[in-house]
Amino acid sequence: MATTHDPAAALATARRVRFTKDQYYKLGDLGFFPDKRIELVRGELWHMTINPPHAIASGLAEEPLRNAFGPGHSCRTAVPLDLGRHNQPEPDIAVVPGNPRDYTSHPTTALLVVEIADATLRRDRTIKAHLNAWADIADSWIVNLVDRQVEVHRAPGPDADRRGRFKYHDVAVVPATGHVEPLAKPGARIAVADLLP
Repeated sequence: MATTHDPAAALATARRVRFTKDQYYKLGDLGFFPDKRIELVRGELWHMTINPPHAIASGLAEEPLRNAFGPGHSCRTAVPLDLGRHNQPEPDIAVVPGNPRDYTSHPTTALLVVEIADATLRRDRTIKAHLNAWADIADSWIVNLVDRQVEVHRAPGPDADRRGRFKYHDVAVVPATGHVEPLAKPGARIAVADLLP
């Protein structure tokens, strides 16, 4: 008797695999991600593509952030933060204290995390914001290329409406004509227009 393949039944019994950071780095060492930018978020492998406006904005943001924070700080561009067993996100920019040689492993926090968002805007506002708030990163910015503004997320903590979830309780939107100041460097004003392509 012949059997028929039922794709719906196969999907119903499929199991999602959650990777650990050790497995993630092992896959990278074995060459599973050649010429691709991959990050580990909630145990899932996310492939990231960088379009020209995103690349331009990433480059534009580095200099004003370096100037704002000054010596004794590093701007880490598109490299992981170690946020636990299932989370190795790669923010577009993470500002950390010290210099690159101070980190023999990935830092576990940052003074400021910046995400450049166009196609990833929804994910950066939800999943990435939850993760950054859970990690107690006090200052998280989204350079929103779609609406040409910067969204400043602060005051991380538990989300009273969603058990086990975290969020930023203070979210401000700064238009292209405005200025933003890093929480860790008050008085260091950065023009939003300088961050936009």
